[in-house]
Amino acid sequence: MKLLPSRTRRTKESTMKPLSISVAALLCTSALLAPRVARAQATPPEDAEPTPATPAAPAPALAPALAPAPALALAPAPAPAPAEPAYRVTPLGYVEAHYAYNLNRPSNGITNFRGFDNRHNTFTLANAVLGASAESGPVSARIVLQYGSTPSTYYLGEPALAGTGGANASGPELWKYLQEANIAWKAPVGRGLLLQIGLVPSPIGIEAFAVKDNWNYSRSNLFFGLPFYHAGLRATYEWTDELSSTFAVFNGWNSVVDNNEEKSVQTNLTYKIPQKLVVQALYFGGVERPAASRPEGPWWRHDFDLSAQYHATTWLSVMAQGNHGWEPNRIGTARWTAGAVYARMKPLALFERFAVSSSDRLYLAVRGDRFHEHLATDGRGRSSSPLFWGGVEWVSSVAGTVDVRPHDNLSVRLEYRHDMAGAPLFFGRNVRGDGSAAASYIPNARTQDTLLLGATAWF
Repeated sequence: MKLLPSRTRRTKESTMKPLSISVAALLCTSALLAPRVARAQATPPEDAEPTPATPAAPAPALAPALAPAPALALAPAPAPAPAEPAYRVTPLGYVEAHYAYNLNRPSNGITNFRGFDNRHNTFTLANAVLGASAESGPVSARIVLQYGSTPSTYYLGEPALAGTGGANASGPELWKYLQEANIAWKAPVGRGLLLQIGLVPSPIGIEAFAVKDNWNYSRSNLFFGLPFYHAGLRATYEWTDELSSTFAVFNGWNSVVDNNEEKSVQTNLTYKIPQKLVVQALYFGGVERPAASRPEGPWWRHDFDLSAQYHATTWLSVMAQGNHGWEPNRIGTARWTAGAVYARMKPLALFERFAVSSSDRLYLAVRGDRFHEHLATDGRGRSSSPLFWGGVEWVSSVAGTVDVRPHDNLSVRLEYRHDMAGAPLFFGRNVRGDGSAAASYIPNARTQDTLLLGATAWF
């Protein structure tokens, strides 16, 4: 191979080297330049031009570039959540029915002073209830209608007021199909001040209208003797998550329409720990007798009530209620004292192999109560008209209930109850009288025992 003469510049003083030296220099230069070309074609020095050399073998071709990954298909943007309706309506309802047997076997078929399970040896549709609550922001309304034998008992104490050609009469028959009807507004005051106006259940006591919300099927003597409902204006404020208070102005005890010109007041303080404890202290006061009441006169009646419910363990809960009240009048001071204690257990919860949902299928409950009433008397031997038990000094009862729940919305209950009184208040066997105004039934028994099988379903 013929070597080309070097084209590297030299100074004027330089002389030609022997051919062997030129060949050696050329080989060294080629060896030094080859790696640079292979790497990445490094830039030659500024003062020299690259010496031609035998072309180096071409570098192996690089691996073909990876094809770009296909773009991921973007999921369509989620549709905006539908706007909440301007209002929300929640329906509600329940039915209560039972069969009851009075071991006294009264000839008139009446189980006296028992509230709502008051008929012997018969199937009874006690109450069929249908209602709804509606909410729209801070405004809400609630209406509950009822039909059956129970409503007539609820409204036994409702004042019967005459009407005229230009105004309707008012009384139990007008209102008995209405259990609740009220509207409410949560005013933007602090944590929210709830204002309600209309017909509301009485806050006195620890039992409720619906059997499903009580531990026993029958109600205590305290529930039957004290008010069921009130009509008026009520304000409730929650000071903390645990503490709340209420102040209300009502027409009176069991009065949709007032029977006098006075109004009653009610206030209570409630402390609660969810799923554990509820304690309520309450005062109710007002003139409750009719304006033309004789001989007592329209005097202020006072009632204090204290109740508590405590869930002691997963299988045992207890409740208690105490009530005391008095009414000074022209004859003297009438007063009463009452109390009730309750216990309920879930026996299946004692066995770990039962799931929680299964342990809620069976309950055992017991209740005991006693109610004393003292009539006002004066030196002339007069006494005030009785408020509760027809002049009998005291009544008491004990009840035991087995509550089986084959479904979350169905309760079947078997109950035994024993009633006692300080004087004949109940009926047994052959009862004198025919129930008319001229010949009313005459109580002839101080005790009565009953068996009841009842069911209630709700939604």
